[in-house]
Amino acid sequence: MIYIKNRDEIERIRESNQIVAQTLLHIKSFIEPGITTGELNREIEDYIQKMKGKPAFKGLYGFPSSSCISVQDEVVHGIPSFKRKLKDGEIVGIDIGVELAGFFGDAACTFKVGSVDKKTADLLRVTEESLYLGIDQLHTDKHVGDIGHAIQSNVEKNHFSVVRDLVGHGVGRKPHEDPQVPNYGHPNKGIRLRTGMVLAIEPMVNMGTHEVYFADDEWTVKTKDGCPSAHFEHSVAITDNGPDILSKLDLE
Repeated sequence: MIYIKNRDEIERIRESNQIVAQTLLHIKSFIEPGITTGELNREIEDYIQKMKGKPAFKGLYGFPSSSCISVQDEVVHGIPSFKRKLKDGEIVGIDIGVELAGFFGDAACTFKVGSVDKKTADLLRVTEESLYLGIDQLHTDKHVGDIGHAIQSNVEKNHFSVVRDLVGHGVGRKPHEDPQVPNYGHPNKGIRLRTGMVLAIEPMVNMGTHEVYFADDEWTVKTKDGCPSAHFEHSVAITDNGPDILSKLDLE
């Protein structure tokens, strides 16, 4: 069932997403070679609680941590560990969810650890660029397939691949709602977009093959060929005037 939100509900979802956005900005300064993903997760949890939010991922479907932290060939759902130290030249995807007064926010960003090579930098650039091309499709004359097509076209034009086994989703009173939003597809196909939908758009893009698998922890999704993967995400409301990015940091 697809939930259509009114203006008040969208503003409540924005409030939770603003905590997500502030947390991502906060954690950026901690990302450097030598820090562990466990330390990053602890800082994220403390900051969310300081902002009066609740880490939405902790315990969700049994997930053990407050954030998903995925390094290099880990696509998503990486479990933070105090044994996993970041190294110069790596990339790390941080996916954060926040619950505030019964409404959920969800966003993600992939960060450089120190200096990365050109191909890795291109992977991050193309993935983030593709996120915004997908967001540009969030108009009431469009369909879910238009979002995926815009993302897929840009990714493949740049000789990378879109993960097909994982999708974006609705978000609001639950962290995951209908509809599913694939990062690939065909124009004018799928569910028609409507004012009041709030969608988490989240391209997951691999340097090599699109194929993935679950690691032994049964949570972490990794690329099948061991190549790096990038992940960017925003929660976006569809309005009569087009997309409204709720997880975009409001500095005013």
